[in-house]
Formats: sequence, structure tokens, C-alpha cells
Amino acid sequence: MSSPFTLVLTGQSLIHHDVRQVSDDGFAAIKALIRQADIAFTNFETTVFGRHGGWPMKGSYFGCSAPVVLDALKDIGFNALALSNNHAFDLGPPGVLSTLEEVEERKFLHAGIGVDATDAGQPGMKTFGTRRVALVAMDAGPGPATMYAADATDRRPARPGVNGLDVTRRFEVEPTVFASLTGIQDTFQSSPMERGNYAQPHDPPDLQSADEIDFYGTVFRRAAENKRRILIDETSLQSHLTTIRLAAEGGAFVMAYLHHHHWEPDWREAPAWVQSLAHACVDAGAAVFVSHGAPVLQPIEIYRGALILFGLGNFLFHLSEGEVVWSSPDVWKSMVATCRFDGNAKLQSIDLQPIVIGGERLDTDNYHERIVPVPAPKWLAAQMIDDLAVRSQKHGVSISVEECCGRILVAGEY
Repeated sequence: MSSPFTLVLTGQSLIHHDVRQVSDDGFAAIKALIRQADIAFTNFETTVFGRHGGWPMKGSYFGCSAPVVLDALKDIGFNALALSNNHAFDLGPPGVLSTLEEVEERKFLHAGIGVDATDAGQPGMKTFGTRRVALVAMDAGPGPATMYAADATDRRPARPGVNGLDVTRRFEVEPTVFASLTGIQDTFQSSPMERGNYAQPHDPPDLQSADEIDFYGTVFRRAAENKRRILIDETSLQSHLTTIRLAAEGGAFVMAYLHHHHWEPDWREAPAWVQSLAHACVDAGAAVFVSHGAPVLQPIEIYRGALILFGLGNFLFHLSEGEVVWSSPDVWKSMVATCRFDGNAKLQSIDLQPIVIGGERLDTDNYHERIVPVPAPKWLAAQMIDDLAVRSQKHGVSISVEECCGRILVAGEY
């Protein structure tokens, strides 16, 4: 039997500042909490502007960071990073290459991007003490087809990029709405090449029946009611599950990671398709499933003894001055999850430390000045734990309160 170990999981880290320069007692306490873990994980929600250079591939939501921010993450205590997210390709393939180079130089456990699709889909592997840990990281978009890694063929070179989980967004609409869309399409479709011309850089989506139309890149299906569905491509899913299964069969402790922006209308709730994916990853051998994307706290589930964190929101969230779109107080509240496992890698307990980025005053618009997280004050911590407990109870998880922190006891109960 191996020794017991501790895993710390946080919200995503959209980091542009070297936070080693920040002197704050609250932030120091958070760093001390993270540093005590054997494995400390976050999502690196940016791309490195390094030796390989690159060019902005986006408009207002573009972001890149100097390599020094990785030193800041190491100083906080992180030693494991997911790299698959919507900012990983913001500098194009050169940014992917620079990120890989800088992350590997600092010896992080990492996964989620690569020099081609085969490389991007490989699990990151690293030994912590005597524990072999595998990280499988994917991104489900939405994003341009060009951001995802591709293998070379006899007519196309390889493309560095992100490890993608292929999903389709399909809108089901009532017959009257479907007829209106078909009428618009018939009016403006001037040639048989219309779909192909306006699909670039994507290939036109495949239609499954006469009840579907490709409305300039979005599939609409005639149905009894209006509803959006996210459909996971089975071939893509099985490829990722095989990677998880092989890593688990090889004796590794497997962490599965997903980044996506297919949020529910209430972005604090977990999408049903993500829950199904999480269960499939656990069934394949993952001991932990973590997801980011929605910048808010989402429920927690324990499935077959494995931890599922549908979303811990943000840990670091560095904005530009005047960027006010993220004004919701929920964006600035999160938790640090400390997970304890026994020598057999069985989850025993989870402690939840409520944090707030930039301090407890959430009624101001100084968003670009909210640089580091600190422990939430008692009154806010209690509110956050109670709120998360109510939403997690729907997934069968009970969260108790102990000294302004949440606690989940697992062994023998799930």
C-alpha cells in the first residue's frame, strides 16, 4: 500500500500579473493551504508569449501572458496544470509551442495541448512521492476548428493546438420556427456552394435527416419544442475514455479535466451532458473529474467514490482596466478544495475553503485591481457554503460547516 496523499483543486487561473509581488496576509494563508498538498492543481487559463512568438487570434477576449506567471503559480504551490481551454490558442500554434516549452522547463504535470493531435491527447504523467499521477485534459469549445491540434497527413502538415472533445450544438425548434429559418435560407442561398463558402474555416456540419438544416454553420432540427442540445461525438468520446482507461490500468491515479463554455441559462448549474461525461470518465477509471469554464461555483458530486467538481469558478481572474462584463459578484467567489485520499487512493474527505478575489467588497467596479484571492470573511463564507450545499444536495452530496469551511466526508457513504 502507498502512503495517503492530499490533492488541492482550485478554480481556473486567468493570470497576467506576477503575483509574487503581492504582500497580503490573506493571500499568504491561501498559499500556505495550497503548499501543504502533495498535488496542487489549477487550469492555466492563458497562453505564453515566449520564444516562439505568435499573433493575436481573437478580438476583445484575447489574452496572453509572460512566462514569469508560471513562476508565480509555482510559488503559490501549484505543480499540476490543465492547459486545454479557450485561451490556449490565443497566439496560435507559436503560443502553444511556447507554453509547452515553458511549462515543461518548470516540470509541471500538464496536459491538454500538443504539437499535434496525438501529442495533445496524451495524458500528462508525473510521480509525486510514490504515487504515479495521470492528467487527461480536454476542451469542448465552442471555438474555431483551427484551435484544435491536428495530425499530419500526406497533404497537410500537423497543427499544434488544443486537445478537443468534439461536441455539436444543435437547436431543436418548433415547426413554425423551422419553416421561417428554411425560408430565409432559401431566399439567400444563391448557389450550391453557399454552405461551403460560409462554413470556412469550419467544414460544413453533417446533416442527419430532412428535419435538419445548416443555417450558416448552426444546425437547427424540427422538433416538438424549442431546446438547445449539446451532443458529444461518440468517436471522440471513446478516444478520450480509452486514454483514461489505459492510464488507470497502468496503475496511475487518473485526473480527468474538461473546459467548456456551453453553459446553462443558470450558469451556476451543471449541464446534464457534462454530468454524463463525468460519469463516463469515472467508469473508465478516473478518480477525479474537474471542469472549468463558467466562472462561478457549480455543484459537487461524488460518483462511485470519485470526486466530481463541475466548477470551482475562478482562483485568479486578471482583467484589463475598464473591463466590466464580469460584474457579477459570483465571478469573484470561489473555494479551494483539499481532498484527502488513503493509501489505496480512496477518497476520504474534502475540505472547502471559501475565498474571494480582491477582498470582501463586491459592490465596487475595481475589477482590474482584484489580483489575488483571500479567505472569505465569516459571514460571506457561511453564505457561500450554504448556497453550494443546497445545490450539491441535488447531486446527493452533504456539506457540513466546520469553522467557516465546508466539509464532505466520503469513505463508506458513496
